[in-house]
Parts: sequence; C-alpha cells; structure tokens
Amino acid sequence: MPLLQVLRPTLPILIGASIMLTLSMGLRQSLGIFMQPLTHDIHISISDFTLALAVQNLAWGFLQPPAGALTVRYGFRPIMIAGALMYIAGLALMATANGLLSIMIGAGVLIGTSLACTAAAIAMSVAARAVPETVRSTVLGIVSGAGSLGALLSAPIGQMLNEGFGWRVGLAGFVIMSVLMIPAAWYAGRVDKIPLPKPAADEIDDATAAAAARTAFGNASFVVMTCAYLVCGMQLVFLTTHLPSYLAICGLDPMLSAQTLGMIGGFNVLGSLFFGWAGQRWNKLALLGGIYILRSLALAWYFMLPASPFSTLLFGAIMGFLWMGVGPLVAGAVAEMFGLRWQAMIQGLAFMSHQIGSFLGAYGGGLLYDALGSYTMAWRIGVALGLAGGIVQVAFALVRPSQPPTPVLRTA
Repeated sequence: MPLLQVLRPTLPILIGASIMLTLSMGLRQSLGIFMQPLTHDIHISISDFTLALAVQNLAWGFLQPPAGALTVRYGFRPIMIAGALMYIAGLALMATANGLLSIMIGAGVLIGTSLACTAAAIAMSVAARAVPETVRSTVLGIVSGAGSLGALLSAPIGQMLNEGFGWRVGLAGFVIMSVLMIPAAWYAGRVDKIPLPKPAADEIDDATAAAAARTAFGNASFVVMTCAYLVCGMQLVFLTTHLPSYLAICGLDPMLSAQTLGMIGGFNVLGSLFFGWAGQRWNKLALLGGIYILRSLALAWYFMLPASPFSTLLFGAIMGFLWMGVGPLVAGAVAEMFGLRWQAMIQGLAFMSHQIGSFLGAYGGGLLYDALGSYTMAWRIGVALGLAGGIVQVAFALVRPSQPPTPVLRTA
C-alpha cells in the first residue's frame, strides 16, 4: 500500500507535530545569531549568554522525562500547548531584556522547559503512536526532516531583522513565528484519541513510571546509547551557539552564519529522510555511532583549515546531513526496545545525557574562549570525544545487538 494512503488518516497529527518541532528547534538553533549584538548592548559577557543557553539545555534535558511521563497521565495536547505558551513568553522576555536575569529566565528556564514539551522526544512519540510499525522509522525520518526546516527559515529571517532593525526586532520576529506553535500543538494533540496497540509480551506497557525507568537502565544497549548521546549534544550545541561568533572572529560576512545555519537546516531534511529510511533496514544503534564518527571527522577538517565562505557552507551541508538523523534512530530504537506507552519518558531519560553534553558544548565552549581567546581547544575536545563515543557505540551495537526489556521487571 502506498505510504501516503497509509498516512492519510493521521496527516493532521503528523503535520501538526512537524510544524511544532520545526519552530521549537529552528528558533532555538538560531539564537546564536543575536549573541554578539545582544551581549554588547546589555553589557553581559559571551560566557554569560552561553550560560543561559546551557541552563536552557539542562532544563530541557532534566524536565524531558517528567514531561514524557505527564503525557501518559494527561495526554499530549495539554503538555504541548503549555510548552508553546512558555516558548512565546521566553522569547518575549529575551526581546525586552536589559540584563542577565531576563536572559537567564527567558532563554534559559522558559525556553528550556518549553522544549521538554514541544521538541523531538514529544514530537517523535506523537508520530510513532500515529502510524503502523511497518512504516514507523520512515515516518519518524519524515517528521524529523520536516522539523529541520525551521533553521532554514528562521536563521535568515532573524539575521535580516537583526541587521536591518536590531536584535530586539529580530527576537520580536521570532515571537510572532512562535505563536504558530499553538495551533500546531492542538492538531498534533489529536493523537490522544488513537488507542495504543496491544503490547507485545516483552513490552512494558503496563509498568509504572519507576519500573519503566528501572527497566530502561537495566538494558545495556540503552545505557551505551545514552552515554554516547552526550557527545551528540556537545557537538551540536557548540556549533549552533559559537559558530556565528567564530565566523565574526574570522572576519567573514555576518550573513554567512545565518546562511550556514540555513544550510544545516536544509540538509537536515535530507539526512533525516535518509536515516529514517536506513533505520527501517539496518541496525539503528550502529547507524548512530556512524553519525558521531562522521561528524567528528567533519569538525576536525573544518577547524583545521582557514575559514572561507565555501568551506563554511560545505561544512554546514555535511553537518546538516548528519544533524537530526539521530532523531528517528533514537526514537525508533526506544520504541523497539520498550514499546510506545513510555516512549516519551524513556527517550527523555536518554536525552538527559544529550543535554548534559549540550551544557558542556554551550557553556564550556564559552569558558574556553574567554580563557584562551580562541575556539581551538574546544573543537579538539569535541572531536576526540566524538570519535571515542562513536567507535564505542558502533562496536557495542555490532557485538551485542539490542535486546527487549527483561519481563521480570514489568510491574502491574
């Protein structure tokens, strides 16, 4: 049966989840555009701004499991709409900020909490529940790809407003764009009316939240995936936060940073589609390790050469292809190992590790730059850890394929 025919009944849900994801991720990934003018105007340091983004990542990561657990009790729709409202409030507070406290609360706490309710873990769980298992990985890739379009649109728009009218107007434009998350979350929330499929004998559908968490951390494949996920967050947030600053140091056109983030967003679509398709056919965890290795090699290549517009855009295309392809692979692996009921929560547990890495990438990169006056040490650490994490992930996935949860840990 053609894929479109299979998906037609749930298209409003999938489109809503994709729009919500593309706005929540795209706007967040473009905040680095405003770092230089914002910090100069309100007299805070680069490390102050990156500390706010680091708080955002920690709030996102540590609140993701509770947000996922709340969807089991209250449904997806109220959680996603609450997250959309917090995103709007966070951007509005940033746009009117006059000091570090407003940036910390707006960019850090509010947007971080919102992302736990609107970003990849929730959107992927919505998509996974809405479609049959036979096309799940492919659909997760499509939703992830559609969710990648946000940076392609928001980065150039933000940079244009920033250059023409100032950073406050640029952030006000982001506030207007974020309002669209509310109707998107409403339509995605229709998934609450779709009953869960009958669980397999080895799934944890009827477990409590605590029992589901114990089962997840008792699974060696999940633990290795979670540890390697830290590297993913560190590399990606380092780039989205510090690449605009790095290009400014190199004396390149400020619009190049927006074009590069847009390039990342565009190739994100292709990478998400490819890895969603590939995850339907090959070992998802081995593919994850391959992504980390290739990213690390691309980082080393780019930062070892003098920066130029061509090399920067090519680097953006390579990293974009390897960017959100992790989304369908992680979501698909969690669904395979543990079923759908607790997917959002368990995926959130893995994501906590990703966000610890994001904290290190954002704040650690800022600290190293303030201390050493360059990003050399920061990218070298990112490359070394990325290669190590990727190699371990591939080796473990091939030597010990993932196993379903142990039935004895299931709790009625």
